[in-house]
Amino acid sequence: MMLLNKERRINYLGFNDFWFTVVGVIIISFITDYLFSKSFVRYPFGIAVMSWSVSLFFTVCDWFIIRSVLIFLRKKYPDFQDDIKRIIIFFLSIIFTVIAVDYVGGYFIVKVFNLFGESANHELKIRILLPVTLITIMTMAIYEAVYYYARLKKSIREEEQSKQIIIQAKLDTLRNQARPHFLFNSLNTLRDIIDQDDKEDAKAFVDNLANVYRFILESGNTNLIFLQKELKFVKAYIHIQKERFGENLRIEWSIPKSKLASMIVPMSLQLLIENAIKHNIVSKAKPLVIRVEIDNNNLIVSNKIQIKSTQIPSTKIGLKNIEKRYALISHKLPIVKKEEDHFIVFLPLLRLSDQKKNYANTNN
Repeated sequence: MMLLNKERRINYLGFNDFWFTVVGVIIISFITDYLFSKSFVRYPFGIAVMSWSVSLFFTVCDWFIIRSVLIFLRKKYPDFQDDIKRIIIFFLSIIFTVIAVDYVGGYFIVKVFNLFGESANHELKIRILLPVTLITIMTMAIYEAVYYYARLKKSIREEEQSKQIIIQAKLDTLRNQARPHFLFNSLNTLRDIIDQDDKEDAKAFVDNLANVYRFILESGNTNLIFLQKELKFVKAYIHIQKERFGENLRIEWSIPKSKLASMIVPMSLQLLIENAIKHNIVSKAKPLVIRVEIDNNNLIVSNKIQIKSTQIPSTKIGLKNIEKRYALISHKLPIVKKEEDHFIVFLPLLRLSDQKKNYANTNN
């Protein structure tokens, strides 16, 4: 029944072998007939067809017995590490089957002919069975090659799926790491506002913070975001910071509209601005100027280094987070430069085609 069941054939053989079986049986039967009796050369067409039908009978028996052995061995030895053992047993089975079928089938044919009063003799001719065996082995080797390719393709696909799952898990971890980092620094800012200003300023800050966090939650779990959307989020974040620093914090923008449809890692620009505020003096005497511009398909964030007298120890969570997320998604990586008096970060602007192949299905 398996010959008529397409799904089972594909499952055990790696492909739909219906026509391969039909054509293979016909070709091998003609080759066998030519080697044994050369029926179509020696006899009239009608007798030649009858003689060829004997070879067809032997070929059908060989094919389906060997095919059954093949399926049995694949069920018994399904793993790659068992391939050598399985193939050796299979090829030995081919030799045994060809000889056994020839002997038993020949005996059966002689008996049938004798029943009808016809004399018949069937000799076991090893010198002729040898090329038949070799042809059968070569034909069955096609089954093995296709099966190996199908399993290899499946194994590669499963490995890629596993890589995608691992990459997605890493991206989720990094993305979730960035959010508490943002919240922690925002709460520190709130504490400073409470220490320095009145309650109304603190309330306004909390309201703006709630709006920013709503924006973060609405962004979902996306791993790449349009620059236009990231800028909207960053400007809301800067609005919060200006409640504390006023005009002592200045952002200079140089973003052409043509680049707003480019993509970057979410919260990457916000993290860079946050780091600049955290590690530099922001005062009336030394206002912090952060420049955000685009050049050569990079979003460039730079600021003058104004080291605080009481420097906060740097965990470098922000920069590491950005670098790891870019590394997982794309071959284009951020570049960090610390010049004499400026700190500069280059964030590559991405397109969907810049994604790594094994990442392709992880972007939500």
